[in-house]
Amino acid sequence: MSRFNTTFAKLNAKNEGAFVPFVTLCDPNLERSFDIICTLVENGADALELGFPFSDPLLDGPVIQAANQRALSAGYSSDASFELISKVRSKYPDIPIGLLLCANLVYAQTIEDFYKRCSEVGIDAVLIADVPLLASNEFMPFAEKYGIQQVFICPPNADEKTIQRLAIQSKGYVYLVSRAGVTSAENQKMTSNLAELINALKQNNSPPILQGFGISTPQQVTDCLKLGIAGAISGSATVKIIEQYLNDHEKCLEELASFVKRMKESTVLKLR
Repeated sequence: MSRFNTTFAKLNAKNEGAFVPFVTLCDPNLERSFDIICTLVENGADALELGFPFSDPLLDGPVIQAANQRALSAGYSSDASFELISKVRSKYPDIPIGLLLCANLVYAQTIEDFYKRCSEVGIDAVLIADVPLLASNEFMPFAEKYGIQQVFICPPNADEKTIQRLAIQSKGYVYLVSRAGVTSAENQKMTSNLAELINALKQNNSPPILQGFGISTPQQVTDCLKLGIAGAISGSATVKIIEQYLNDHEKCLEELASFVKRMKESTVLKLR
């Protein structure tokens, strides 16, 4: 079983959902980013979603755009990001690691070299934000060859045919987008048809569902889990803490620890 599959099974046995924070790698630099990621894991993150710094992010709102720019301005790119993931994997051999990035960063290395490198550093899953199901054929063979689970996004307007394809082709988990638009901790309005999308995915035997976009409070995590999903991803709210305490690294780690603990506590739902 993959690390994601194993983690979901363990959490389900404990009647817990998953809390998955997102951060941009090497923000604000490689050393501090490693400290940040360790803090997330040590304080309850069930898995990690990590982003490569990129100059033209597709779905990211201003908070994550700024994180990308900080990492790039400090001179970090894909090579440093792979180095950092390898360091994280060495310290945490069991934590599931998902990578979120745009296709240009894959093409820059050739598709096969990219997936080979993902396997070498211990990445479990890859979500290419600007590659829809219909354009995934050139990526899937290499993901399978190197044992990487290819994850796809379920958008709010997904029709029945798209949901059927998602359930078959997405591996590890399905990323359910809470609403249209870009990432933002401030925009917490969820689309009205989430329950219908979740039910449709489950009826088609999809992988576990992780919901993201606008997840910033423990109550939102609880509400998500009540819809029957496996867990919640929080990106902008996590990265905003890094931005807020750029000049005080120890305070940043303290605030991240507190945030992750509160979010994780809200995943113990089914026993209530």
